[in-house]
Amino acid sequence: MGSFCTKLLPCCLASPEDSLVLENSNAGNKNEEASDPTAFKEFTLDQLKNATSGFAVENIVSEHGEKAPNVVYKGKLENQMRIAVKRFNRSAWPDARQFMEEAKAVGQLRNVRLANLLGCCCQDDERLLVAEYMPNNTLAKHLFHWESQPMKWAMRLRVVLHLAEALEYCTSKGRALYHDLNAYRVLFDEESNPRLSCFGLMKNSRDGKSYSTNLAFTPPEYLRTGRVTPESVIYSFGTLLLDLLSGKHIPPSHALDLIRDRNLQMLTDSCLEGQFSNDDGTELVRLASRCLQYEPRERPNPKSVVTALISLQKETEVPSYVLMGIQTTSSFSPRSPLGEACLRMDLTAMHEIMEKLSYKDDEGQTTELSFQMWTDQMQESLNAKKKGDVAFRHKEFSTAIDCYTQFIEYGPMVSPTVYARRSLSYLMNDMPQEALGDAMQAQVISPVWHIASYLQAASLFALKMENEANVALKEAATLEAKKNGTTINGQ
Repeated sequence: MGSFCTKLLPCCLASPEDSLVLENSNAGNKNEEASDPTAFKEFTLDQLKNATSGFAVENIVSEHGEKAPNVVYKGKLENQMRIAVKRFNRSAWPDARQFMEEAKAVGQLRNVRLANLLGCCCQDDERLLVAEYMPNNTLAKHLFHWESQPMKWAMRLRVVLHLAEALEYCTSKGRALYHDLNAYRVLFDEESNPRLSCFGLMKNSRDGKSYSTNLAFTPPEYLRTGRVTPESVIYSFGTLLLDLLSGKHIPPSHALDLIRDRNLQMLTDSCLEGQFSNDDGTELVRLASRCLQYEPRERPNPKSVVTALISLQKETEVPSYVLMGIQTTSSFSPRSPLGEACLRMDLTAMHEIMEKLSYKDDEGQTTELSFQMWTDQMQESLNAKKKGDVAFRHKEFSTAIDCYTQFIEYGPMVSPTVYARRSLSYLMNDMPQEALGDAMQAQVISPVWHIASYLQAASLFALKMENEANVALKEAATLEAKKNGTTINGQ
């Protein structure tokens, strides 16, 4: 499935201090739960399998890939909410009760500076966390592996302020420990605002190591005791300040040597030349030095870090997506004929394009049957599909729905194209909810098929879900571009 993210409005608070405390997940009021899609809840394994197309490799979003001990997948719930699912190593949390208690405690946090934890799953030997999905990649991607433009100074200052505010909020709620804070833990939401991943508020395992990064970046006290303290988190924050200043992952010991020698030019990203004054650069270096003190007690607390960073902020009225050079979904304009037809909700044009597609996208589906399976019922269902195709071609959409339904119920194979054609037939008959269901089913069968995403977008437009529709439209165009080996909007 593609990168389809809905805005989680209840979490978008006016300031970092404003928080939304979740109601107890066992309250039992289904109406309240339905009205608040961000309420912490326990998911079943089947729900998360469906959301991630069976934990498909195509849905892995963590940089370390499928061989990592803990893998993060993107997914989509039935209510269209996009989620990130962290699947732990099977031996990571043997005590189910301990895992649940830890997850629920983290799940009580709600803040605009966090990618909040929405729920968990603890079934059999599976341990999974479910969080808000952030569609615009990690800080590591934008800082170390950028393609179109390096991150601007004003945006780097915004990142560290938002990050410090996230840590201050967590500390105020009794969750001061954050495990392995690094550039991969900072994510960017729909509007390209930086958020701190909630996954780091839980250890990777009950007794496992808290730091997975190189020992050169690990707080000195952790090397001595093997324990994380609130001061250790500030040390890691200091390494992130160095990352943002230099555009590289510089070991703190080397950076401190450069600072002591007053060789700030070697420490500063050359891409930032002319974007800030010497005073501003010196102030950030001084703050990083304080955070990286060898003795934990000499490091500042999150509140004083926030205070120091507020006065350094630049271009505060400019939206993050402008500073980042990232288009929002509402400003996205697809280029392909199908994408343009979807945006205009020109169902007739969509029908003409889909009619020409034939069934080439069903390649790879199971189509051969053994001799014993050729019963009268099977032959009848195949005939129903043929009748449905004829009706679809002649724009007899009610008949097409009936025929395709018969084939789906009794047919010998799953066909994304049949679901797609029935989806468009539903749209033609003003049945957008049914159309959305079929478009999602087509995507489950064929996760990277752009037609399924375009049909989801059209269904969501028909349901007046503009934001969600625009995100689906961008995802469809991205999938189509990948299939054709092209790019969209210069990305």
